[in-house]
Amino acid sequence: MSQFSYTEFQKRPWGSYFVIHDEKNYKVKRIEVLPGKRLSYQYHEKRSEAWTIVQGSALITIDGKDFELLHGQSIKIPQGSKHRIENTGKTDLIFIEIQTGSYFGEDDIVRIEDDYKRI
Repeated sequence: MSQFSYTEFQKRPWGSYFVIHDEKNYKVKRIEVLPGKRLSYQYHEKRSEAWTIVQGSALITIDGKDFELLHGQSIKIPQGSKHRIENTGKTDLIFIEIQTGSYFGEDDIVRIEDDYKRI
């Protein structure tokens, strides 16, 4: 069995993320959101995402509709859809994000609302 290592780690005001795998046609991240925090309401022009909750509870907004997800549940975010995830629990929310599309850079984030004034 080979030893696993992350390719990238980034701290953010809402928590952190680790890039698990980065290829030409997909990227996989492990994202941790602190209790009571949320990511910006945003969309991407060049990628879609699929999220699977592996720890905690989340409130997910996609194009103005809210969904509550728990451990083991997944949701797909189509390219161009406005979306956000919020940790509604008392412990860290951890989810796996799989990005597919033509480009996966952080500059493909178009923020609409942001609690941390990054617009």
